[in-house]
Amino acid sequence: MTDLDPAAADRETLLRAAAAHTATAQDVEAFLRRLPEVPDASAITEYANLLTREQRQRADREAAADAFGLTIGSLESDQGT
Repeated sequence: MTDLDPAAADRETLLRAAAAHTATAQDVEAFLRRLPEVPDASAITEYANLLTREQRQRADREAAADAFGLTIGSLESDQGT
């Protein structure tokens, strides 16, 4: 078996990072679907943990995209400021 070339390895890393981010976003959605009408302290803690995990996964995905060559400038608009 041969090793992947660097570009293929970067692409595989990006795909895995994107899949992990998607899975985490789905976990957030599942949590929100089962959330009671009045969240208690444990629900707030769980939500905070899910958001932290989602932010880490997103950062990992963005870093993998950068390594693969999908670097983009800021997505924020300067309109209205």
